[in-house]
Amino acid sequence: MIRQLKTSMGKKTRREPMKQTNDFKYHVRKLIEASIATKQSLLRSPEVVLTVAKVSEILVNALKQGNKALLFGNGGSAADAQHIAAELVGRFAFDRPALPALALSVNSSCVTAIGNDYGFDRVFSRQLEALARPGDIAIAISTSGNSTNVLHAISTARKIGLKTIGLTGRSGGNLRNAVDYCICVPSNETPRIQECHILVGHIISELVEREIFHEEGSVSGS
Repeated sequence: MIRQLKTSMGKKTRREPMKQTNDFKYHVRKLIEASIATKQSLLRSPEVVLTVAKVSEILVNALKQGNKALLFGNGGSAADAQHIAAELVGRFAFDRPALPALALSVNSSCVTAIGNDYGFDRVFSRQLEALARPGDIAIAISTSGNSTNVLHAISTARKIGLKTIGLTGRSGGNLRNAVDYCICVPSNETPRIQECHILVGHIISELVEREIFHEEGSVSGS
């Protein structure tokens, strides 16, 4: 009986590869569904759609006037800032002249020097003091809307005379009322918010590129 119990217990703790794969498939489907559901909520929000359209228009006008976009965020939001800046500087759908955009997280020496000398709260605001000019666009990305260094940078941006845009989650946090335009993804889950942030970044990049250079292009792989 003891031997049988041990065998039975062993079967319970050991999983067959195919069963495990099916479990993974189930969770993959659920996570894709969750991402789609959040994007559907984004689409159904007249406020979000209008704000994304308005932000695209503001960015087009600023870039046409020779201004630039300055993007910043922490962690995954820093990666999104880099991604969106790269779409503008490089290309999105077709070859065209470069557009001026900077992500403020990419210069590790600058970030660590400012963090060491002035504190992490100033790693973005100090760079804005050096690089930003009135008429530029500050794009702050924070899933919570409460990142201290992001909020500090927005305060600095407003003092300099930048137009300010925020990308955040459902509540918007403190960022919602700190910026001129806030795109609030209707979710409280960080992964879903980030997935929508890069979707919004792609939409803005495509609209800006198309409007400035008046060309319909198909997005190619890289």
